[in-house]
Order: sequence, then structure tokens, then C-alpha cells
Amino acid sequence: MPRFFVQNFGCRATQADGAALEAQLRARGLECAPDRPAADFVILNTCTVTSSADDDVRQTVRRVHRENPESRILVTGCYAQRAPEELAALPGVAWVVGNSHKTGIADLLAGAPYHGQILVGDIFASQDFLTAPVMEATVDRARPNLKIQDGCNNRCSFCIIPFVRGRSRSSSSDFVVEQVRNLAGRYREVVLSGINLGRWGREPGSNLRLAGLIRRLLAETEIDRLRLSSVEPMDFSDELLNLMAASPRIAKHVHAPLQSGSDRVLRRMRRKYRPRHYADRIIRARRLMPDAAIGADVMVGFPGETDSEFEENRAFIDSLPFTYLHVFTYSERPGTPAAAMPDPVPMHVRRHRSRILRELAAEKNLQFRRRMIGRKLSVVTLEEPRVALSDNFLKVELPAARPANELIDVEIGGLTAAGLRQAAALPVVI
Repeated sequence: MPRFFVQNFGCRATQADGAALEAQLRARGLECAPDRPAADFVILNTCTVTSSADDDVRQTVRRVHRENPESRILVTGCYAQRAPEELAALPGVAWVVGNSHKTGIADLLAGAPYHGQILVGDIFASQDFLTAPVMEATVDRARPNLKIQDGCNNRCSFCIIPFVRGRSRSSSSDFVVEQVRNLAGRYREVVLSGINLGRWGREPGSNLRLAGLIRRLLAETEIDRLRLSSVEPMDFSDELLNLMAASPRIAKHVHAPLQSGSDRVLRRMRRKYRPRHYADRIIRARRLMPDAAIGADVMVGFPGETDSEFEENRAFIDSLPFTYLHVFTYSERPGTPAAAMPDPVPMHVRRHRSRILRELAAEKNLQFRRRMIGRKLSVVTLEEPRVALSDNFLKVELPAARPANELIDVEIGGLTAAGLRQAAALPVVI
């Protein structure tokens, strides 16, 4: 029986695609190998959001070929959609399959006739995406990730993703309810994800939005906890925030990409909100959920970013109640408008600015964690021994190992280097 191994790169949506691929391949009679050298087929499910992401993929292809020259490498995902010929030229690559044809990989490896190395088409003509159950997810078996939306209709000047993922499109509400209902029988927490999750249900003719879908999930499934992955700031409507605040079954976790707190930089990025709009959403979230995790993606060193614009960004971030940040150093992405913009910021300046924001984020996170000492938090235990994740997105060290996928209440007794430590008292299983 042929054996396969799937390796995923990048975001939660890519991880979900990989899990769905695994499920489809098993359904076609292929067996999952324990590692890459033992596999007949190695599937690299790629990211292309930065040039370093591309570098990681190319290095992995070469490593896989050295490990087992007899294995056949299939490269798929966003990098495959963007630059198939570049990947096809690498040693050991048997097929390059774009996101446009990703749903056909199981047929291809199961023996469906196909002559040629590259299978990539018009992503904007694609309406489907992988939505198979993620009950066998390999990334985090304690917190499965269900992708319910794909693609993006925005055209941010730094981002290649719309051109490799296509238009925004959504799973049907009935499908999502069915999947969460099935997952609820095995898991305590499910993460809802997408490329632009807040746009779920925005297709012409649909009258149900993300908040309405979540109401259905709460009413029609037994899932203990739903967690939302990244949602664009203006999609955090009052209805959605009020629902998150009111329901104990929704994780108190708001992640809203910022990119920059400078109005001028946001305009050059072609983002659809201004700093005042963003601040309004974050302040409302904090008022409704005083102990919620509030995080953001922030980019430094965007073309033309001056010292004063960076200071605007830093001061804006400092003024808001963030509990963590994902700080990215701008990297030129060929094919995007930003890559051709004048006045690139020197790399050493980009790195220096990145350090400043990471230090600011670390201080905000420390302050937030200190507030949790003496509190009782609801946590889900992870596969990592003696580690759990709180409702408000903090890692909690437990005094003893517990089975993964338990939902428990714990009292916080102190801090660890990057998280919290449970007090000595026994937890309460809920």
C-alpha cells in the first residue's frame, strides 16, 4: 500500500488544508507514513506570504530528496499556485499542483491518469476548497482547526494571498454545523479559521453573517468552546463582540490584524480602515471582555515608513490594551504593488523597529499575565505534557501531566517565562 506524508507550511488555513488532504488520501486507500523518509509520496503544502517562506520550501524539497531519492515529491499550496515552474525545476519534484487543483490530489496519487508535472489553473475561476473534516488533524489534536472560509477580496498592497487563494468563498452553514457537531463528540474546543474569516457568508444571496453562524453552532451543537482565529477589525461588529462577551462557550480571544497604527502607512498599504476605526473596535472589545486576550499582526519597515510614522505606530500600539502582538518585518513579495514602491527601509532599520515593538509587546503581555495571578481560568489541556491553554489564550503550566483534551478550571499561582503556573490546588474538571 503506497504511503504518504504531508508537511504543512504557514497559516491555520494551510494546516486545515493539509488535514483535509490526509483524510482524502486515507479514504482512497493510502497509508500515512510516520515520517518523510518512510513515504512513497511526500506532499509539501506550501506558504508564499514572504520570501523566507519560499526559502523554507525550497530547502525542504532538497532535504526530502536527499533523505529518500526514491520518494516522489508533490508540491502544492500557495507557492505552487504562484510560481509552479520555479518549483518544478527542483530535484525530486514529480508534481506541482496549485490551489486551483488541490482537491484533485487524492485522485492523482491514487492512480488517476495525468500526464505532466504542473497542474495549475486560474484560481479566480475556482469556487471549491478543501473542507473535509479535520478530526485527524496532526497539528493540534486537542484543538482541531476547521476552515470555513477561503480566499480574499481585499487588495492590500503588500499581500500576494488573494492571487494564490482566489475570491472569498464560504462553506455552507449546514456543512459547518455538521462538522462542529461531529467534532463536539471528540473535542472540547474547536477553532474556526479562514483566510478572511470575518467575510464568511458575504457571498451574493447569503443573508447569514459570521455572528449568525456562531449562534447556530451554539444552538445546534454541544461543543464546549469555540475560538475564532484572526478577524479583520471592521468585521468585529457590535453583534459579534456582544455575542462573544455574552456566551461562556466562546473563547474570550480577539485577534484583529492592525499592520500599522500610522494613517499614512495604512493608506499606502491599501487597508480599509483608519487608526481611529481600529481603536474603536479594540476599546469596545476590552470594555465588553475585561480579561480577554487581544492580539494583532503588526508590520514594520513598510516602504517609505519614516521615523515619525513608526513612532505613530508605536505610540498607537502603546495606547491600546493589547495582550500580545505578532510583529513582522516587511519582506518584499514579488508581484505585489508594495514591492515596486520607492524608498525601501534599510534592513537594519526594519530589524531595529521590530525589536522595539517586540519589547513593547512583551511588556504588555507580562502586565496581562500578572493580572491573572490568583484568578481562576478555564483551560483546555494540550498534547504537550503539563501544558494547557486558557480561554484567554495564555499557556498554563500544570503541576502534573494530564490527558490532552480536558476542559478544567485552574487557579493561577504564578508566572512562568512566557505563561502562567497553576497553583498547587487540584483543578476542577468541567
